[in-house]
Amino acid sequence: NHHLFQPLLYQVATAGLSAPDIAAPLRHILRRQRNVQVLMAEVSVIDVDGKTVRLGGPVASQTLHYDQLLVASGATHAYFGHDEWAAHAPGLKTLDDALSIRRRLLVAFEQAEAATSEEERRAWLHFAIVGGGPTGVELAGTLAELARHTLRQEFRRFDPRLASVRLIEAGAAPLASFPPALQQRARAQLESMGVEVCCGTPVAGITDQGYHLGDSFVPCRTVLWAAGVAASPLGAMLGVPLDRAGRVKVNPDLTLPGHPEVFVAGDLAALSRPDGRPVPGVAPAAKQMGTHVARSLRANLAGRSAEPFVYADYGNLATIGRMAAVVDFRGIQFSGLLAWWFWLAAHIFFLIGFRNRVSVLLNWALAYWTYQRGARIVLGQDRSAESPP
Repeated sequence: NHHLFQPLLYQVATAGLSAPDIAAPLRHILRRQRNVQVLMAEVSVIDVDGKTVRLGGPVASQTLHYDQLLVASGATHAYFGHDEWAAHAPGLKTLDDALSIRRRLLVAFEQAEAATSEEERRAWLHFAIVGGGPTGVELAGTLAELARHTLRQEFRRFDPRLASVRLIEAGAAPLASFPPALQQRARAQLESMGVEVCCGTPVAGITDQGYHLGDSFVPCRTVLWAAGVAASPLGAMLGVPLDRAGRVKVNPDLTLPGHPEVFVAGDLAALSRPDGRPVPGVAPAAKQMGTHVARSLRANLAGRSAEPFVYADYGNLATIGRMAAVVDFRGIQFSGLLAWWFWLAAHIFFLIGFRNRVSVLLNWALAYWTYQRGARIVLGQDRSAESPP
């Protein structure tokens, strides 16, 4: 029932922020739009020929009729044909994912304290992140800071600073969408924080005991997945060709082929730019698509034709840790403290809601001065993550 600012999900997962800091109820956001109705339901059928959407879930089964439709249901995790890995290597797409990962991380340290052998303790204190994109890099850097600073005086039977964090990237370097110079700086910064960066070798298997990397098996109780995504299954309901990731191949104006009244946007849409490169599945692209669809709907109501969607690529940014980030902004590349301030300002600006902005700023200020994180509470129950083998 909420809008979620996904770029900061990793901070909820690593106990830097609480869930309400990066989310806001949809009903509250839209409370002044009296012509907007919010329904929390599960879509079971989309009939583009009959112009209907069938719902289930909390609102019970009902059918909605539409004149124009936008499908923007995003993406989920993809394990490259190994869905059995999901139980042992959770991904990060929702608040539920973030809270589950936070529990796994904090419980791992608790299990290390209770371990009866050094071998068992090392397995609990080894953290592997699969995928070297921005999410993987940010998780690795923040987890290293959690172990080396936040928790360093809180355990008696081991030193949390001895925890090992490994970032595994199948490609040649982390942050593949960034310029090579920034890739090198990001890797150097991660390694200076104690993160082991392994590139060029994909993970071959993941179990509750650990993971296979090349010819080696590494005992590990906490593997996090940041490697691949697949489009929402709603795309398959639209009856049009999909790409290999399950995304809908849309017209240049983001409409469904053969159905100009149906728009598809965000991670669910597959569209190429004039130079042949695909529009990336990132938050800025989704925001621009949302604005484009809104303008197209207004144009349709006014009897005008919709314009093609044009993606404005402003670059990429990723934070690595305390006072460390990399930014590629319209061809201008910089890193370090200036990049970190740029990253911070951009994320505060795009957060929805004054309360969220103030809360995040206060939490970041406290963490900056004290290295402490206020969301280190173990909640819920996930026995698969905490039961020793």
